[in-house]
Amino acid sequence: MKKRQITIKDITKALSLSPSTVSRKNMGANNKNLRYWLEAMRPKTLTASLSPVLLGCALAYREAAFRPVPALLCLLVALLAQIASNFANDYFDFRHGADTADRLGPARAVACGRITPPAMLAATFVTLGLACLCGLGILCYAGWWLLPVGIAVALCVPAYSAGPFPLAYKGLGDVCVLLFYGIVPVCFTYYVQVLSFSLLSFWLSLSAGLLSVNILIVNNYRDYEQDKVAGKRTSIVCFGRRFGRILYLANGVLAIVFSLPLLLKATLWMGLLYLAFFVLFLTTWRELIRLQGAALNQTLGRTARNVFLYTLLLILSLLLY
Repeated sequence: MKKRQITIKDITKALSLSPSTVSRKNMGANNKNLRYWLEAMRPKTLTASLSPVLLGCALAYREAAFRPVPALLCLLVALLAQIASNFANDYFDFRHGADTADRLGPARAVACGRITPPAMLAATFVTLGLACLCGLGILCYAGWWLLPVGIAVALCVPAYSAGPFPLAYKGLGDVCVLLFYGIVPVCFTYYVQVLSFSLLSFWLSLSAGLLSVNILIVNNYRDYEQDKVAGKRTSIVCFGRRFGRILYLANGVLAIVFSLPLLLKATLWMGLLYLAFFVLFLTTWRELIRLQGAALNQTLGRTARNVFLYTLLLILSLLLY
């Protein structure tokens, strides 16, 4: 029997299939998959859920009633609920045909084929389930009467873009953001620590909520044409881009107006900080007017930054006065 000679080609082929090489390939695939999941969470927008909880905590601290455990639980509920909402939007917008190959915003994981629809749907409900578990922990501190609030939050996550009456497709997205990224997290984060409500917490929750609405406005302003074709009746689709520009500016002005209880007590240097923020806000607003298409993605990120910066200003005012 003739022996087969081993060639350089055979050695090269064997090396390419070595366990270490296979391991490196698997590791690379796992790292890429993890990156896709992190991108699907939309980390740049998570300040919208972080900011109102921090504001509620600062209000409680001002009353000498800050409690770290319920505060942490509120933070986890807010972050997990927003991540679940982002996952749900990724999945259901794909199902509705709102995400297509010509999407102007950051790539959606399901529409691009990076994450399968069943995996995204499963991740949505797992993340939402974790948020609900943290919410049950809050009830131990604030009482079971808050359960309907938790149920409303849990139902709103899928109802925003799914079900027989998807809120985002019926022009109610802005109202949802005002409620669940402003009024609810600020007022109830404050309540679970102080065990009472206050008028100041309500006014400041409106400030946080209105600035968060601007994140949605930029998103819908950018996607106006695609949303119109897909039948997604956002406020911008219903009333036009000019309405979106006016609403963006009005939200920023009203956010400062609702902060007057703090502004009227501010020192000169704090007043200058608020003025500097308003100049920054106007700069971002002018970007909204000037830019188009994918270029508005940077405006979206800067709008989310503005929410966080203004929250920090309010927190500083609460701690100093």
